[in-house]
Amino acid sequence: ACFRLLGSLLIPALFLSGVVCMCLVLLLWGLRLWIQQRKKQFTSATGDGKRTLLVAFFHPYCNAGGGGERVLWCAIRTLQKRYRNVTCVVYTGDRDATAEEIVEGALRRFNIKLTYPVKFVFLEKRYLVEASLYPYFTLLGQSLGSVVLGWEALLKCTPDVYIDSMGYAFTLPLFKYLGGCRVGCYVHYPTISTDMLSVVRNQDTRFNNAAFISNSPLFSKFKLVYYYFFAFMYGLVGSCSDVVMVNSSWTLNHILALWRAGACTSVVYPPCDVQTFLDIPLEEEKSTAEHCIVSVSQFRPEKDHPLQIRAFAKLLKEKRLGSQLSLKLILIGGCRNQQDEERVKNLKRLCEELGVSKEVTFRINIPFQELKRHLAEATIGLHTMWNEHFGIGVVECMAAGTVILAHNSGGPKLDIVVPYEGRITGFLAENEDSYAETMASILSLSPDKRLEIREDARRSVHRFSDQRFEEAFLLSVEPLFK
Repeated sequence: ACFRLLGSLLIPALFLSGVVCMCLVLLLWGLRLWIQQRKKQFTSATGDGKRTLLVAFFHPYCNAGGGGERVLWCAIRTLQKRYRNVTCVVYTGDRDATAEEIVEGALRRFNIKLTYPVKFVFLEKRYLVEASLYPYFTLLGQSLGSVVLGWEALLKCTPDVYIDSMGYAFTLPLFKYLGGCRVGCYVHYPTISTDMLSVVRNQDTRFNNAAFISNSPLFSKFKLVYYYFFAFMYGLVGSCSDVVMVNSSWTLNHILALWRAGACTSVVYPPCDVQTFLDIPLEEEKSTAEHCIVSVSQFRPEKDHPLQIRAFAKLLKEKRLGSQLSLKLILIGGCRNQQDEERVKNLKRLCEELGVSKEVTFRINIPFQELKRHLAEATIGLHTMWNEHFGIGVVECMAAGTVILAHNSGGPKLDIVVPYEGRITGFLAENEDSYAETMASILSLSPDKRLEIREDARRSVHRFSDQRFEEAFLLSVEPLFK
């Protein structure tokens, strides 16, 4: 009787499922047609009769001062130089700034001047991708939030070509299948990586793996299942991209493993303003009694500024360099929001606790020329992010003539701080002790030896220039314009 009941319910259930699926397909098809009709109002013809091609970049934080923003503005400048019938659009949530202020900021911070005007589409729901909104299941929350934000962007302006330049891969199928766009992306950092899975699997405590989870086998297993599910979904949405650009060998390895889209994936090193920093004269050090150690990176948790301060305090405390040596640590970076500003306050408190407040200086959202001056005067360039995807700040420090000390992982290890023609270009470290020891070793070198390392480092960074980026970027995005 039970089987007969189930059998009698099976056919209606299958029929109902079919009807629901058909309704969903019709709904999506209707939405796509409606969106295609809306697209026409944003397009116009150029003087020679050709239709303007709308190329939209999804970059909700385009007015921030990080390396990702430099990639955005260089990509736009490159397309403007190459394609005359292209109009570039930027989806941004920076509603506290005008279009003119954003463009002026790109010039002031990155020394990038655009050939033609850019259209900005200001989004109201950027708060949906803020990590602070999701204390738990942050990756899933931000990804779903990005879909809602992407829907707002799609309704406000439907482009011909869509490029996610900030790592919101869950927006790709939205623009491809509903917007009818050709889609590409530039991946700075995979939203989830095999390294993140290993952190949870090994129950390590890090900024993205709280102690109460790492200390509990049950919570760790649950989080591991959640991460595997998210990695599967991330692979699905990423694989629908027509063009995939990644910024380093480290990112390439992870994206190939997750997205399995090797045929359309290529490494495009981010554009570093190498030439501007190479203009700084590389001279012998004038004084061996005073040295500046400079860090250049946004004040985000993964950049691990506390490690820099603790290592610097350890260096001062052990006084292995002699009491006559004067040292200063200068932390240069951008603050995007209130959370970043609160982070800086906490870092200043840490300096007070360690007794190094007088020796540590914070320089926030400074103009490009001031950044250049600080790098010109520095002896050591410091970088401490674990598994940094690339490290534009690392390249800038090397081009400016500092002796770089970066984390022994990610892009710095695989792509940047590598031997050049068999010669040393910089140093790598992993923890507080090794950072302090390596800083001491660098400072104990003779000025001539430091000059030799600086010269080799400078020669090695030409492969990260704006010109090399433009060549690789145009080659990669060419399929989107055919």
